Amino acid sequence: MTTSDPPKPDGGAPVGVNSDLTAAIARLANELWRAASPGTADLVRAADDPAAGASGAGNQLVDHVPANAPLGGGASAGTLLPVPPSAIADLPLSFGGLADVNLATPYFLDLAGHPSAAWPAGAPAPGPAAAPPAAAQPAAAPVWSSDAYSLSLGEPPAVVLDTGGARRGMFDPAQVKRDFPILRERVHGRPLVWLDNAATTQKPTAVIDRLSYFYEHESSNVHRAAHTLAARATDAYEGARDKVRRFLNAPSSKNVVFARGTTEAINLVAKSWGKRHIGAGDEIVISWLEHHANIVPWQQLAAETGARLRVAPVDDRGQVRLDEFEKLLGPRTRLVSVSQVSNALGTIVPVADIVAMGHRHGARVMVDGAQAVSHMAVDVQALDCDFYCFSGHKIFGPTGIGALYGKTEALEEMPPWQGGGNMISNVTFEKTTFNPPPGRFEAGTGNIADAVGLGAALDYVTELGLPNIGRHEHELLDYGTRELGQVPGLRIIGTAPDKAGVLSFVIDGLRTEDLGHALDQEGIAVRAGHHCAQPILRRFGLESTVRASLAPYNTCEDIDALVQALLRLTGAGAFGR
Repeated sequence: MTTSDPPKPDGGAPVGVNSDLTAAIARLANELWRAASPGTADLVRAADDPAAGASGAGNQLVDHVPANAPLGGGASAGTLLPVPPSAIADLPLSFGGLADVNLATPYFLDLAGHPSAAWPAGAPAPGPAAAPPAAAQPAAAPVWSSDAYSLSLGEPPAVVLDTGGARRGMFDPAQVKRDFPILRERVHGRPLVWLDNAATTQKPTAVIDRLSYFYEHESSNVHRAAHTLAARATDAYEGARDKVRRFLNAPSSKNVVFARGTTEAINLVAKSWGKRHIGAGDEIVISWLEHHANIVPWQQLAAETGARLRVAPVDDRGQVRLDEFEKLLGPRTRLVSVSQVSNALGTIVPVADIVAMGHRHGARVMVDGAQAVSHMAVDVQALDCDFYCFSGHKIFGPTGIGALYGKTEALEEMPPWQGGGNMISNVTFEKTTFNPPPGRFEAGTGNIADAVGLGAALDYVTELGLPNIGRHEHELLDYGTRELGQVPGLRIIGTAPDKAGVLSFVIDGLRTEDLGHALDQEGIAVRAGHHCAQPILRRFGLESTVRASLAPYNTCEDIDALVQALLRLTGAGAFGR
């Protein structure tokens, strides 16, 4: 809550709540339960439903979910259902203290059982009832309560139900696709098939709604203001920073710096840490796989300081040669910077091994995670990298926002790279003192709304479940690789055994830009060009490829559409062949 304390629940009807709110939360409970356990009965009974029993009161929830209840797909979980911010935003909460809703803090519905409640008809039989341990109980009091369930504010305990993993137990990309309004577009009269995800991902309704909610209810500059909207905006902005922390498993939100994206984050490290710690004769090591954003800033730094840029080779399948990589490291190595996933080929790089190599030689190690975060779980503490960065628009969030993680000691030894408001603690004409990280690196007004949108995107990905996403995309990658083999003259570039969802290819005798344009006429969006990774394409003797890149909303039908279009396009006379 931002400006007032929550109302105290009285154990019966909600304090000061009209029937509209009760009905809305009842519908929300039904929706979350149906998503978690498809095919089971609703949890909520109307007042005149005989099944409601004596305790029924106008759309109150009188059934309950016992702890450790079995869910659809054979899963089991506790009794707490996380509530998406977009759902909270839709509730009629203008009563009591709930007029000032803090969407930066998680809400959850507590469906804990009550003695008078009955298990829903048609639901799977509950397993042995086992209450969560006391340490796992929610610490915060509910902000709304009925006789059988409550809406609570705060971080859910460890036993919270992961509705994403449970409701997607049998992962349904068609259901995911419905979360993205733009995927209902038609292009040149054809349904849009979006296979340009490595360039940018599309945005789910949850992110779009969260951005709208910010501008409708929270829009303000952050920090240093006494009014309500500034408090709401600050809560939302700093709440998004903490969501990034949790998503990356960073030790503290103070380790998270907001930036415009991966490119700006790499430049920040180059201009700040690099200029202070890299000098003439020192060495920076990267690989042939890198995006231009992880090449050009280091070239510029080397040119300015007299340092040397060294590049680790890749093999014919597009894998980094680890044996050759370590040979490049030595006493003058100051920084290693590598991509976790190649944007041009999809190769997954063993960054944990590279981090360990770099540290053995006393170097700092930066990981470009732009192409990794939407496909796999990232744990920066387990990786032990010194810096990690990613862009929001690569993970279903807005453009113009991203994040840099830095170890505490690495950030503290970096000077500011831009000056202005927000990054200072005191200014005189003689001297300026700077804020500690992360504020030291966030001069001026930040991209507040899009940071909040990034937080919503991370919530969405967490709800889907990265293991689910990874499995689905791996199956789709295998399917696409096999089906593309039907196309005459098609050659896939980048055949490493460990790949993310990228299918980069050329077709003998056909120009990639012609293929990209022709596919667009079929409603299929792919990327044709050098993908801001010219060195790695030239390693394979190419200037460009066609790249189809995958996301959780893609389906086998999308791959089929691509393959059938390519078969038509490579037929007799398609390009005047």
